[in-house]
Amino acid sequence: MIQEDKPKNKRPNEALKYTGIATKMAIIIGAGVYGGIKLDELSSLDFPLWTLVLSLISVVLAIYQIIKDT
Repeated sequence: MIQEDKPKNKRPNEALKYTGIATKMAIIIGAGVYGGIKLDELSSLDFPLWTLVLSLISVVLAIYQIIKDT
């Protein structure tokens, strides 16, 4: 009986890893923009202040998450 050598160090596929990171980034930024739009609908401002603020904060959080994951 011949046994095949199986790699002992099973690492996830690199493409799968980066797809997960991109998905996390999209969810974080999308949630920030969505929350900002909803807050702008509730407020009576003419300028979309909450959308800008929350989208910038969510981009910073997404970049932090990428740095932490890599």
